[in-house]
Order: sequence, then structure tokens, then C-alpha cells
Amino acid sequence: MLGMDRPALQDALKHRDAVLRAFVRPDGSLVSIPTKIAKRLVVLDLIAQEFAVGEVYEETEVNTRLRAFHDDVAALRRYLVEEGFMDRRDGRYWRSGGTVDGI
Repeated sequence: MLGMDRPALQDALKHRDAVLRAFVRPDGSLVSIPTKIAKRLVVLDLIAQEFAVGEVYEETEVNTRLRAFHDDVAALRRYLVEEGFMDRRDGRYWRSGGTVDGI
């Protein structure tokens, strides 16, 4: 659940271009996972674009897609769920938040 001191995604996205330049390599992989929540939200929103709204994914498929961004797929999965970009149940994941096509 979002706390009072946590930025809203729309506020975080105001700095989207600068954050992505700092954290995403030209090949699309991450330099690192941002530690500051506002920056991490921007990166997670980008990663969430890899998952279609309305589709359900097995954990192995989620891991495969996340590995293109960073080797620590467990951390990325956890952040995507904790920050409301994805939901999970019984080893299956689906998109539950974020922007669609970066909008």
C-alpha cells in the first residue's frame, strides 16, 4: 500500500526521460535498480510495458522477460508486485498497473 511520503506514479513520471537516460543502457538493460522510490517507479513502469494488459504469465516467463533488464529478477518481480504494477497468485502474474505504452 502506498504511504503518504511515497510519490504518485504520475509525479515520478515528470522526470521520466532523465531517469531512463541515467538507468537504462542503449540495449535496454538497467545500469542498476534505482534505490530512490521515485526513480524506481519510472523504471518499473518501463519494465511493466513488457507485459500485456489482460494476459497471465507463468513465473518462468516473467523471469525470462525481466532477465533482459537485470540479473536480479527476484528483486524486479518483488518491486513490480509491491508497487502495484503486477499482481500474482499461484505462481502466475498479470499486469495490474502502470501506464500503457508509456502514457
